[in-house]
Amino acid sequence: MIYIGLTGWGDHDELYTMGTKPSEKLYTYGSHFPTVEVDSSFYAIQPKRNMEKWASDTPDCFRFVVKAYQGLTGHQRGEIPFSSKEDMFAAFVESLQPLLESNKLAMVLFQFPPWFDCTKEHVRYLRYCKQQMGELPVALEFRHQSWFRPSVRERTLSFMREEGWIHSICDEPQAGEGSVPTVLVPSNEENVLVRFHGRNVEGWRRPQEGNWREVRYLYRYSKEELAEWAEHLKQLAAQVKDVYVLFNNNSGGDAAANAKQMLELLEIEYHGLTPKQLNLFE
Repeated sequence: MIYIGLTGWGDHDELYTMGTKPSEKLYTYGSHFPTVEVDSSFYAIQPKRNMEKWASDTPDCFRFVVKAYQGLTGHQRGEIPFSSKEDMFAAFVESLQPLLESNKLAMVLFQFPPWFDCTKEHVRYLRYCKQQMGELPVALEFRHQSWFRPSVRERTLSFMREEGWIHSICDEPQAGEGSVPTVLVPSNEENVLVRFHGRNVEGWRRPQEGNWREVRYLYRYSKEELAEWAEHLKQLAAQVKDVYVLFNNNSGGDAAANAKQMLELLEIEYHGLTPKQLNLFE
């Protein structure tokens, strides 16, 4: 199955009627798409009550891709509010229990920063992360080109297969060392993750300060670009049980529209989503 969705559910205004409360948006989102990426878990380990509400607000067929807490991936600056890394991993894993119990956790996404390059030290840390996460499904996304240099690419893919990582395949600007090429190779037969970040090279290179979020993912995929990707997704779907596709190109509000276009190109119609509310003015 191909699951298509967006990163986050709060910022896609075209999905909601005027006056929709923030607390009601996920319920409505579930009438459009069967999967979503949880981004808030990157900034703070979420209390279980949040995960419980998200599980209850979504239909049985819905699946969450939860972004790993920034302290686990080396993004966090300053002091980490845990006595040890083991405690931090344990707290994060514990927060996921409501999604596990409801069978709604697709995977946890470990997205590493651009300075996380291909070194023995970092390979050891990846093994440590996998060990700490136990049997949970975990996806791996790099932001440093060194992991996919021609001389290293096959070893990187073999490592992911051997260690049980799900490959997070990216469509993103090719902007030097701080980006990775699109490598259309799953790392297992169960599932694969595809994330669309847009192709705004200038925005991608901009320092992460000021209004960087407003330009980094500012991109609308053309119908031709999406059609090319539709064929790629079909090929991936022939190799794995489930393909998860997330559109993250939302600096200009383009993610939802592009995701809907992809649904049309693939002629996908989901069943079991949240019933849509009637709009009296349609």
